[in-house]
Amino acid sequence: MATITVVKARQIFDSRGNPTVEVDVHTSTGVKVTAAVPSGASTGIYEALELRDGGSDYLGKGVSKAVGNVNNIIGPALIGKDPTQQTAIDNFMVHELDGTQNEWGWCKQKLGANAILAVSLAVCKAGAVVSGIPLYKHIANLAGNPKIVLPVPAFNEFMILPVGASSFKEAMKMGVEVYHNLKSVIKKKYGQDATNVGDEGGFAPNIQENKEGLELLKTAIEKAGYTGKVVIGMDVAASEFYSSDKTYDLNFKEENNNGSQKISGDALKDLYKSFVSEYPIVSIEDPFDQDDWEHYAKMTAECGDNVQIVGDDLLVTNPKRVAKAIAEKSCNALLLKVNQIGSVTESIEAVKMSKRAGWGVMASHRSGETEDTFIADLSVGLSTGQIKTGAPCRSERLAKYNQLLRIEEELGSEAVYAGANFRKPVEPY
Repeated sequence: MATITVVKARQIFDSRGNPTVEVDVHTSTGVKVTAAVPSGASTGIYEALELRDGGSDYLGKGVSKAVGNVNNIIGPALIGKDPTQQTAIDNFMVHELDGTQNEWGWCKQKLGANAILAVSLAVCKAGAVVSGIPLYKHIANLAGNPKIVLPVPAFNEFMILPVGASSFKEAMKMGVEVYHNLKSVIKKKYGQDATNVGDEGGFAPNIQENKEGLELLKTAIEKAGYTGKVVIGMDVAASEFYSSDKTYDLNFKEENNNGSQKISGDALKDLYKSFVSEYPIVSIEDPFDQDDWEHYAKMTAECGDNVQIVGDDLLVTNPKRVAKAIAEKSCNALLLKVNQIGSVTESIEAVKMSKRAGWGVMASHRSGETEDTFIADLSVGLSTGQIKTGAPCRSERLAKYNQLLRIEEELGSEAVYAGANFRKPVEPY
């Protein structure tokens, strides 16, 4: 039996130039693996604690405390343990070494979710190598998933989804061609400067309303020749423009905003419905605030048969919040972000619960990414059916897509692409 001999953490940097945690795990059989934790810019208030140092260094975003917790507390406690025992190790870190809880479960306030997750990811990688199987197969085994499926890629923030492709390779071809057509459409309408990319690699022209962005995507899809094969998703992040008076301010980005464009949750719901009626929209993420369970439920009841209503800030990959959303029929899809909850085991639990409820699942990157490709293997191993990892022009995001191309090649004739069954959740396990 292989055992863990070394657990060592360090501070590295993510794609937004902020510190994050990286961990090495070595085993008695000579295995050496490394894993790094991504970080979100827009984070839900119910996410597990991402431990930062505070103070002036790195504008308070240093992670030396989290690194110290790995090197001084978690690491020594894991020496001699079997890296294939993922659930036991995760539960030991979360329940015993950290032990902090709030109303939504294990919150990681002592050691930090970034410290625990970095170790959890590295242990998972080590377990795969020790077992002599690819990481995605090891994850599938941990979840009890007998059917491996390649996900539909989603290029955000207004997302294009190549559901009409026959393989992941073809889906990437479609996505890249639409992306480049979109660039030419934007350049022609707004000028060269408008093709500069935003924080996550997507184009950020100075559009004045959502329909303008949807029209640009529709035109780009048509120019690429993929009408009917490439559809649209929206990542709204509505918590960012939810007001204390329980209205949604559509003009929230403007300086000297007089509040004239504040609308109710019902009015916002109806606005989404108008978009769905005019454009090939199949997925809407975070359409309402993370505490607006009422309008999530209304939206799901009225549109859920045809549109995927995805909970991100609402659910934060937390099994307890997923259970509440299932009971109240608040949404019909989970956005899976491992660093929201802080361990591989809890992430698997959230996915299994979602699948049993008949939901869709979309694995997702964070805005502060690293070159670590773990979520690509996670998406295949859990057969999420969808993966969101940004525009195809940033190296840290392309690393995930390229890993999926390698996995599809390795699977050969056994590779199954989820596109044809989009909106039909992959079988539960």
